[in-house]
Amino acid sequence: MIVYLHGFNSSPQSHKAQLLGRYLGERGLAGEYACPTLPPSAREAIGIIEPLIKRDTCFIGSSLGGFYATYLVETRGGRAVLINPAIEPHIGLRAYLGAQKNLYSGEAYELTEAHLAQWRELYVPHITPSRYLLLVETGDEVLDYRRAVERYAGAEQVVVQGGDHSLRSFPEQLPRLLAFAGY
Repeated sequence: MIVYLHGFNSSPQSHKAQLLGRYLGERGLAGEYACPTLPPSAREAIGIIEPLIKRDTCFIGSSLGGFYATYLVETRGGRAVLINPAIEPHIGLRAYLGAQKNLYSGEAYELTEAHLAQWRELYVPHITPSRYLLLVETGDEVLDYRRAVERYAGAEQVVVQGGDHSLRSFPEQLPRLLAFAGY
């Protein structure tokens, strides 16, 4: 099972989620793919993801989804492909406190200290590098790719020169992602 976890203020309608779904469908793997809509609350998001976990789950986590994937892999098992992952959203997203709107649904909500506290609770200080494939681009304008390279030292890593936070090279990474997921 491949479970795609989208980023902050994103959704299953994001370009990467849609592209991955089509790619898997073309290979007869549509039934092996899930991409839940994740709410702003970390506790609620984890509650939505947990029922999707199977023995052989591979998470594909983009940005904040990469943070969730790390938490789930380290506490529930499995493996994950991390795409420009958020490392410490309880710190990095502090700048976004206040009014927010989901980029796809238009849903408005207030990002509060309670959200930051929930992310802080999910931070896992030590990771198991062999469980991860890290995909980053050096041109990421949102997150410093070097922090991810350092945090996931020892993991399989693909560092692409240039690009941006959306991971422009995502289409070219799909075969590697699928192989890492065991398909």
